Amino acid sequence: MPSGKHDDYTINTIIGPDSNLKGNIDTPGFTRIDGSIMGDVNASGRVVIGEKARMKSNVLGTAVTIGGVVYGNVIAGESLVVLSTALVLGDIITRRIKADEGCLIHGRIKVCPDEESWAGAVSEYRDAQKVKSALPVFSKKAGKDDVPSKDGIPSRDGGPSKDGVPPAKSGQSKEKA
Repeated sequence: MPSGKHDDYTINTIIGPDSNLKGNIDTPGFTRIDGSIMGDVNASGRVVIGEKARMKSNVLGTAVTIGGVVYGNVIAGESLVVLSTALVLGDIITRRIKADEGCLIHGRIKVCPDEESWAGAVSEYRDAQKVKSALPVFSKKAGKDDVPSKDGIPSRDGGPSKDGVPPAKSGQSKEKA
């Protein structure tokens, strides 16, 4: 009979080696990933990311094992194991970590041994994610191809600006005498 909440090894979700998923995944338990995913993975149980897995994802699980490539942040509520075949490009928050020799991790690692530091780290991470998700709304900058029109509104494609007049090309004037 299982003694802890992670002694159940029944796999609820399997993403096979030839599978390609685009979108977020929420799973109720043990999740095994051997394919490619572009989207966040939220699991209420264990997450095993196989050697051939390729993910552009933030991963959330209780006990996470990584053998493949994860481009994104990893939050493991109990423990994280990074195998020698793994590449993690992102930040890690966990209570315990084991990294095998030969693995590659590029990011910040925060190990939180007590409940208070864990709650603070997760709260800080979620706040940062909310700020990052709002940034695209405010970060639109004029590109190198933007040409200001007469009224100051940039036009990217050389098409008419707000006033209906195409922007001038370099070295040319809109008005001719």
